[in-house]
Amino acid sequence: MPSSASYARTFTVADFDFSLPAELIAQHPAAERSASRLLDGTGPTPVDRIFRDLPGLLKAGDLLVFNDTQVVKARLFGQKASGGQLEMLIERVLLPLEASDGTAHEVVAHLRVSKKPQVGGRLHMAGGLGRGGFDATFIGRWPDEQGQLFRFRLHGPAGETPYELMARHGHVPLPPYITHTDEADDERRYQTVFARVPGAVAAPTAALHFDESVLAALDARGVQRASVTLHVGAGTFAPMKAGRIEDHVMHHERYAIPPETLQAIADCRARGGRVVAVGTTTVRTLESWARSGETEGDTNIFITPGFGFRVVDMMVTNFHLPQSTLMMLVSAFAGFDHIRALYGHAIEHHYRFFSYGDAMLLSRNPDAAV
Repeated sequence: MPSSASYARTFTVADFDFSLPAELIAQHPAAERSASRLLDGTGPTPVDRIFRDLPGLLKAGDLLVFNDTQVVKARLFGQKASGGQLEMLIERVLLPLEASDGTAHEVVAHLRVSKKPQVGGRLHMAGGLGRGGFDATFIGRWPDEQGQLFRFRLHGPAGETPYELMARHGHVPLPPYITHTDEADDERRYQTVFARVPGAVAAPTAALHFDESVLAALDARGVQRASVTLHVGAGTFAPMKAGRIEDHVMHHERYAIPPETLQAIADCRARGGRVVAVGTTTVRTLESWARSGETEGDTNIFITPGFGFRVVDMMVTNFHLPQSTLMMLVSAFAGFDHIRALYGHAIEHHYRFFSYGDAMLLSRNPDAAV
């Protein structure tokens, strides 16, 4: 594993770049969830495995922590009053206390349209109200007047909630590097088997590999399970525009950690087990709580090499985009040089990359500990 010297380096965004052949970007999931490949990066040299091997790599008393967020059909199509076509991607449904009219019918969204609407302007989504769809009134930018997102109040038939409107009219918000339009199979496969709390616009992709057979094998081995919720936002795919890492403005995502998960972590520590985070979203949730002490709220935690991890000992993760904040996170966790070597091995051995791709198992570099 890398030495402490790797954390004394000064990194640039370009350090997290790599060349990826286009054919390695997975456009569809593996035929079976647990038939994906698993690159075991817990030792000094990589080992090629299959994902269903994961239970055998863990120990009785370890704790797997999942993100139980549910992907919603957040991509919607509509038109302006003038007839111009538009695409809306709902980033989050505002809670009643956040909504200006005291209801939960306000949303924050990305908008792709030729000309931005005026405050008070109405958009007709999926045909519009009275034509089987619904309308959306533009309220203003979010989180403030300089914000990049748009705030809307939705008007659906019989007061349908935003989640109900999305379920009826929306499309699965597949990542921008997946070239096909969403299909029936994407509704099932771009969703984890334990998705419970609606609100994400991107899947916690490391968890897509788990199926009932793997979960049963984990239970039989004595590996414990717990969950957190972090609603993954579209910002997870946003390229880093800043030239310097320290100038990057991290996106916000909403999270919650139930009391039983906090107890499970304490029990795991007491028995000498390891906390194994399934995905970068779980890592960000747990490490946000460790620093703030808050079990719910918004996080914009930005994890880069040199970060002191307080909770997570191991992690399951997919392969991430070049120059992304997630490349920085896994490099902080397992070590920059180690991750470079693992990615080089994965490319050479034709692993499948990104959301529908293969997975890695990583151990925390001891030099990344507090």
